[in-house]
Formats: sequence, C-alpha cells, structure tokens
Amino acid sequence: MITKKVGKVVEIDKKNADVQWIKVTIGDEEFSAINYPPTTGMVKPGDEVVLNTTAVEHGLGTGGYHLVMLNLANMESTAKEEGHIMKLRYTPYQIKVLAVEEQANPHHGKISNFKNLDGIPVMIGSLHSKLAPAALGYKLVKPRGRLVYIMTDGGALPIAFSKTVTTLKELELIDGTITVGHAFGGDYEAVNVYSGLIAAKEVLNADAVIICMGPGVVGTGTKWGFTGIEQGDIINAVNILEGRAIAIPRITFKDKRDRHKGLSHHTLTILEKVALQPAEVCLPALPRHESEFLKEQIRERRLDDKHIFVTINAEQVIDYANHLKIPFSTMGRTVEEEPYYFLAAGAAGVLAAQV
Repeated sequence: MITKKVGKVVEIDKKNADVQWIKVTIGDEEFSAINYPPTTGMVKPGDEVVLNTTAVEHGLGTGGYHLVMLNLANMESTAKEEGHIMKLRYTPYQIKVLAVEEQANPHHGKISNFKNLDGIPVMIGSLHSKLAPAALGYKLVKPRGRLVYIMTDGGALPIAFSKTVTTLKELELIDGTITVGHAFGGDYEAVNVYSGLIAAKEVLNADAVIICMGPGVVGTGTKWGFTGIEQGDIINAVNILEGRAIAIPRITFKDKRDRHKGLSHHTLTILEKVALQPAEVCLPALPRHESEFLKEQIRERRLDDKHIFVTINAEQVIDYANHLKIPFSTMGRTVEEEPYYFLAAGAAGVLAAQV
C-alpha cells in the first residue's frame, strides 16, 4: 500500500526539464523530495504537494527521498505529446510515449527493416553502478566511438533519477540513451530490450552499447529473487540479434555475505542457469589468491564450457575516473573498498573498445 502525506515545497535544490530535487515540509519537519515534471508538472516554493512517503517511512532504498505524486497548485496538464505507447500501464501514473517501433515514429522503417546487430559489442551489467566504469573503460580506449546506454526497468523507472546518466552525458561519455520496458525518459523510448538494441544500432548508430537497469536493484537473498537476473535474458537477446555479448560480472571480496564472495551467487546463477547463449565475461587482473578463488568457482560450475572468460588490466579506468572527478560507489562502498567490482566493469569497456 502507498503511504501519502501532504507537504509544502520550501526550496528547489536543483532542477532540469525532467527532475526537480526539492525540500518539503510536513508539519514542522523538513525532508528531501523528488518531483518529475513530465508526470506531475513543475513545482515551486509555496506549492502544496501530495507525497508518496512509503519508502522513506519503511527505511527502503530511495536514497531518503519522498516522491511528489500530485501538485495541488497545478493539477491540470495540457501536454499533447505524440505517441500511443503507454508506460506504467494501468497505474495512476501511466504516461504516453512515442516509441521507436510506432508507425508514427519517423524511425519506424529502420526498426522494421532491421536485419542484425552485425557483431556490435553490448556490455551487459546487472547493477546501475556498472554503467560509469564501463563507459569510462570504453571511451578511454575509443574516445570517438558512439556509445549508447539502454536502461531497463529492473530498477528506477525514470532515467532522470540517475545522476550518473546526467554526468556521463554532460561529459560526452555516453552519446545517447534509450529507455525500454516501463523505464521512461530516455532520448528514445522502446517497448522492450530487443527493439531497444535495434534502435541503438539503427537510430543512434551505436558503435557499442551498455545495457543495465537504473538505480535501485531489488534483491531478496534467494537464488532467483533479484531483478539483476535479467542479465541472463539480455545475454540471450544480444545473441539472438547477432550482437557480441560482453557480460560484466559482480565481483566482491569485502562483502560480509559469503554468497557474494568472489563471483556473486547472482552472477553464478545468471551464467550457469539463465544465459542459454554464450557471453564473453570480463575479469579484471587480480592478485593471485583472488584470481585462484574465481577460477575455482568457474571450474566447479564448468562455466567455461559455455562462456569465454577474458582477463583485462583495467587499472587505468580508475585513474581516468579520478581525473574526471567521477566517484564510483556500490552498496555504500567506494572504489577504494571494493576495487575489483568496478575494475570488472572497466575491463568490459576496454574489451568492447578493442572490437
């Protein structure tokens, strides 16, 4: 169920056309909140707003933000966007988009006439925190390559929520975005992963693609109950469309949970059970002990019978991030605490650029 409260906007911290980061008061208390103008219109100080307070009140992972559901000072919208595809379908927040597949879209013919991805490298991650190091790894080696990010709906649905995407676009480290499924707000919209990949090649002329969910993975501690399991299905999709699937593994050695040590149980399940098609799996250069630990995990499950494991030294990606002042973090841990997690993604970017 949704927990709702009425608050008053007191300050606009920062904004663009797609998102406003604001301060609101509820009674005598002040909170951080997010407003998405494409769905609720712009808010201004003094406006009363209806807030979804559910996640904050239950201590869930929205980063401590309430979400504006309705601006009581601006309840009507006169927007007349084109398109017939609804995202967030049959919810109170369903929105209309012009998807690349639609006949009214000028790119419809390119999508209809698609033949194959022609070997385009597609880096596939299971967490949003893989995006930045993968993009930096690619652009470090191939700065003029056209890199497209496809955001799935396994995490946050509005792409505007991702500060990482905003930063990477500003620095021209990604050259275009596509939101698929119920994710929305990219430069282009697509109905699913397949048409999103097709649009990356045919519409955005991508030389390489990164595909992963937005911020906010869902996990349950069980083998099958996590949204990152989509990585296996995406590996299959890339193969079906004749692209080059490059899987970014989740590698940690500082996580206190044994199931995430080395190759996370998530990655192992995806590569062993879900991915029916092969992928190149990028491993960073590791110290001997950690390297042997990963090799044993791979041998034990015979993962190298199906997939190709490639080891790449990606230390320069960390240096590049420091130079650009782009911080990496995952689950509250920095690159200093969990370097191999980020080096795996950087290695995937380097490999994709070498194609």
